[in-house]
Amino acid sequence: MADTHDIALAAERRRAVRTLLAVPLLLPEHDEFPLVRRHADWLKTWFATFLGYRLVVEAGFARLFKAGLGPGAGRGLTRSTGAPFTPRMYSYLTLAVAVLLTSAEQILLSQLVADIRAAAVEAGIDLGDVDRPAERRALGAALRQLIAWRVLVEEQGSVAGYADDGRAEALLTVDRDIAAHLLATPLSRADTPEGFLRSASAAGPGGARHAVRRRLVETPVVYVDDLSAAERAWLRREQRRDERSFAEYVGLQAELRAEGAALMDPDDDLSDIGFPGTGTVAQAALLCVEALVAALRPDAPTARSGATPVIGVPVPEGLLDDLLADLVERHHRHWAAAYVDDPVLLREAVTGLLVQMRLMAPAAPTVADAEDDDAVAAARAVDARQGRGCTTPGGYVLLAAAARYAVLERSM
Repeated sequence: MADTHDIALAAERRRAVRTLLAVPLLLPEHDEFPLVRRHADWLKTWFATFLGYRLVVEAGFARLFKAGLGPGAGRGLTRSTGAPFTPRMYSYLTLAVAVLLTSAEQILLSQLVADIRAAAVEAGIDLGDVDRPAERRALGAALRQLIAWRVLVEEQGSVAGYADDGRAEALLTVDRDIAAHLLATPLSRADTPEGFLRSASAAGPGGARHAVRRRLVETPVVYVDDLSAAERAWLRREQRRDERSFAEYVGLQAELRAEGAALMDPDDDLSDIGFPGTGTVAQAALLCVEALVAALRPDAPTARSGATPVIGVPVPEGLLDDLLADLVERHHRHWAAAYVDDPVLLREAVTGLLVQMRLMAPAAPTVADAEDDDAVAAARAVDARQGRGCTTPGGYVLLAAAARYAVLERSM
C-alpha cells in the first residue's frame, strides 16, 4: 500500500508541476487548482530548488514567477483573434496595472480610462490622440486581457464596446492582489529596457544550473551554441542526472545529442505550439523543412578526434521562396487562399513557426561567439532584432533538430 501511495503522490505532484509550467497564473476555476493548493508547500520548494522560480499560492490564485530567457526568447501575448499584442497594447496594459494597484475596489470604466491617461502623462508617454479608434482598440485589448486574468471583473456592462464607442460604460471590480502579482520582475530593478531584460532573465544564485534547466523546459530545443561556456560545461556534466529528474518530476523525456538537448513530452500537451500540426501554415512548414533537410543536410561528422557537430547550415538565398512556390503549386487546392495568394505572408508564417520550433534561425551571432556577459547580451539582442517578423535580410540557418523530420528513403 505504501508503494501505491507513493506512486499516486508522485503522479499528483507531476500533474501540478506541469499545470503551473503551462499556466503560470492559475485561477480557481481551473481543474487542477485544488491539486496545486494541496501540494503548495512541496511545489514551492521544488520550483525554487530545481528552476529557481518563486511560487505564490493563495486562496484565489496561484502564481508561478518564471524568469525570462533573454531578448527574443519570450512568447508574446495574443488577442482573442490570435493576432499578437502591439507595443501600444503592452503600454496600456502596464499603465492599467499601475493604476489598479492603488485604485478603489470598484471603478467605472470611464474613470479607469481617465486614470490610465493621467498615468501616461505622469510617465512621459505620449499617447497622441487618445480618442482615435486605434487607441481605443489598443486600450480595449489591454483591459480584456486583465479580465481574462481576473484582475478585472465586469459587474455591469462590458469593456468590449469601448473600442467602437468611447462613451461606453461599465462597472468593474478590481482584484488588487492578482494585479500585484502580475509582474515577475519589478520595473524598478533597471533604468533601461535592455537592463530590465537582463535583470528579468538573470539566473540568480543558481547560475548555470538554473539557466540551463529553464531553457530546456521552456524551449523546444537547446543548442550548445545557445549557451555560455559555463552553461555548456554544466550541461555536459549534469545532463544524465537531470534527464532522470525531468522524467520523474515533469514527465518529460530528454533527447541528448552532441549538438544540444531537447525535452520530449509523451503526452503532447505541455506546449502551446503543436508541430507537426494541422492547417496551411503547419503543413507548409513541415513539407518545407523536409525539403530543406533533403537539400542541405550535411555529411555526418567523421569519427576523427575533435570532430565538431554541425549545429546549422545556411539556407541559400532564394531556396525558401522556390520551395514554397513549388508547394503552393502542388497543394493550392487544399490550402487557405490568403496564403496561396500572398507568397510573402506564407513565407513569414512558415519561417516564423520553424524559428519558434528551433528548427531554423535567423542568421545572426550566437551566444557561443561571445566571451563575456555584455557580449552575450548583445548577441542575444541581435538575434531578437533579426528574428522579429522572421524576415531578416541576413537569411536563415537550418538547425540540427530539423533532421528528425527528414523523409526516410523507401525501399522499392
